[in-house]
Amino acid sequence: MTPSGKKTKQTRGTRDTGKTPLADAFRLQFKPNYIAQGDEENVFRAAFKSRIPLIVKGPTGCGKTRFIEHMAHTLDLPLITVSCHEDLTAADLVGRFLFKENETIWQDGPLTLAVRHGGICYLDEIVEARKDTTVIIHSLTDDRRLLYVDKTGEVIRADPRFMMVLSYNPGYQSIVKDLKESTKQRFASLVFEHPPVDIESRIIHTESGLPKGKSRQLAEMGSKIRELKGFGLDEGVSTRLLVYVGRLVKQGLSPLEACTCAISHTLTDEGEVWASIQDIVKLYFGDLADEA
Repeated sequence: MTPSGKKTKQTRGTRDTGKTPLADAFRLQFKPNYIAQGDEENVFRAAFKSRIPLIVKGPTGCGKTRFIEHMAHTLDLPLITVSCHEDLTAADLVGRFLFKENETIWQDGPLTLAVRHGGICYLDEIVEARKDTTVIIHSLTDDRRLLYVDKTGEVIRADPRFMMVLSYNPGYQSIVKDLKESTKQRFASLVFEHPPVDIESRIIHTESGLPKGKSRQLAEMGSKIRELKGFGLDEGVSTRLLVYVGRLVKQGLSPLEACTCAISHTLTDEGEVWASIQDIVKLYFGDLADEA
């Protein structure tokens, strides 16, 4: 009974064998489009088999989340994603009591679901979460692999197919926010960079349907714009934005218009920096301004 005298019921479910509706709800139904940049797939597989948690670090829009989705699909694992923010509480991850139909029931949070039933719990932009929230993952990221649910008194041993994955952008976040060393040193790490031109042009081509020649021009232009990082730009142009340009061109905008909309106006509001980006755009696409 609860202090109010209401009946309490805890819904914990049964062990997931991979065929339950819960697993299906979080399992990717379609294979993500992902082009490997190096040996990251083998590293991820080795970490999963060794039950080692993983941090994926890299700049905005370089493919961290797509890679994790790709590996979840490849390993046939449910993927439960949490977008971290400063108001994220431990209850948001672990779960809480809810009042439903005249009784109080326990509802597992995303972390508890992954621990109990197996799968990847992906905490995206982990440094945005409060430090007192991230501490709850410590017992899951060492040999114990346990989650203590203090509100119910339950101790859950992680399913063999559970994996903890974190991601963040060390480029700008670590200046004001970073993980505690006591958290960092519980993880192996993969470091992503912007793809080299050959791979990035393939990504743009396969994601947008833009012809290979123009896709390569976009990739080369992106590489040139990234040289402005530290000279007025905090972040270089992401692969995601280059794909957006490709899609806008496919919808009828000229390359110059698409780049102005998706890159120049997005990256900066500073007039001189904006002009520098536009100069680079015109270097590659100025003569194609009237073409689709």
